[in-house]
Amino acid sequence: MSPIQKGLLVGVLTVITVSVNSSALAQERQRKAIFVIVDGIPADVIQTASVPNLRAIAQQGRYLRAHVGGEKGAYSQTPTISAVGYNSLLTGTWVNKHNVWDNAIKSPNYHYPTIFRLFKTQYPTRTTAVFSSWTDNRTRLLGEGLAQTSHFKLDYHFDGYELDTVRFPQDPEKQYMHRIDEQVVSDAANLIRRQGPDLSWVYLEFTDDMGHRYGDSEPFRAAVEMMDGQIGRLWAAIQYRQQHFPEDWLLLVTTDHGRDEQTGKNHGGQSPRQRNTWLVTNYANVNAYARATQPGIVDIMPTLASFLNVTLPNDVAQELDGTSLIGPVSIMDLAVNYVQDKLDITWQSLEPGETVKIWVTSTNQFETGGTDQYHLLGEVPLGQEWAVVDVSQLPSTFYKVVLEGPANRVNRWVVLEKPKQE
Repeated sequence: MSPIQKGLLVGVLTVITVSVNSSALAQERQRKAIFVIVDGIPADVIQTASVPNLRAIAQQGRYLRAHVGGEKGAYSQTPTISAVGYNSLLTGTWVNKHNVWDNAIKSPNYHYPTIFRLFKTQYPTRTTAVFSSWTDNRTRLLGEGLAQTSHFKLDYHFDGYELDTVRFPQDPEKQYMHRIDEQVVSDAANLIRRQGPDLSWVYLEFTDDMGHRYGDSEPFRAAVEMMDGQIGRLWAAIQYRQQHFPEDWLLLVTTDHGRDEQTGKNHGGQSPRQRNTWLVTNYANVNAYARATQPGIVDIMPTLASFLNVTLPNDVAQELDGTSLIGPVSIMDLAVNYVQDKLDITWQSLEPGETVKIWVTSTNQFETGGTDQYHLLGEVPLGQEWAVVDVSQLPSTFYKVVLEGPANRVNRWVVLEKPKQE
């Protein structure tokens, strides 16, 4: 082979190698996620207000009617209150587990980890951020620096502006909260453009303030429309990252509760309007579960985990009340009824042809940091959608039931009344 031929061959190999490497690099796009909680906007308002930015995001992805409040009248019924909703999102559990019952945030149960702790444990070198008026979102709900959270630490935080009365002097009409939200959005948009944190939470409060003050009114609607402009600024920063960096971003925008039907000033109860919420995402290819049901706020945590490739520990996965809205899903709508030492179990199958495992425990050690011993009491065809299992060997007034399908797990508590003493 002549020197010229050798040179041509080396050149061809080099071109091929570069092409292959470039192709591989093009496929290695890093996944990043951001969720935004805009406070206290019921679904009927977001659907009728002028919110062009949210509509543009939904046109690329999805708009979903959602809910808060747990199961009405059952063990997981959850107050439709702000911090309660935030923690349901963060932990993927209802109040009977995470134990944040109101905005006082007295005793969060940190045994139910937030998506931030799970993400940082699995990816310690990747970055997290919170942008919020309240410091409690970081210090109490996420439990930054606490022994109970293994001294979890955020990489970035911009919060506590309500305490800064020099930059944001307070006024009776609470317009200062709009200025704080503007600062929060500026902080978030700027950091996204510069650093692109891997997991971020943005919280905006002003809409709830206007709802409490004016109820269903023009000031409330105006606050919702101003919020939409703020979402537009965040969306522009995300688009900038996706255009200039090898990154794919998941954006989720939701609310923490609705408002009462009578005036629109109140919340906390279980009426339809207080429970009915919404979710806007740029992710179009939601799964069969998201399309078949009205998702709960608890579904956002496993959705973030799925998108960011966070592997959920087995004991955590058994406790989740939420189901991912993206990726494969095989089972939903678990119901359990206790009948004379037996559990009558039903569910809805989303991929017939596989089997489902039925796990049962009569303890709840997880809530205090312990481990529950689950017993495999059955394995039946997933498409059968019912089973009856005998629990006479596990006499109790309390059971946790976990159904393990090929793609996901669902759980339910059975809480029996204690027999009356004669």
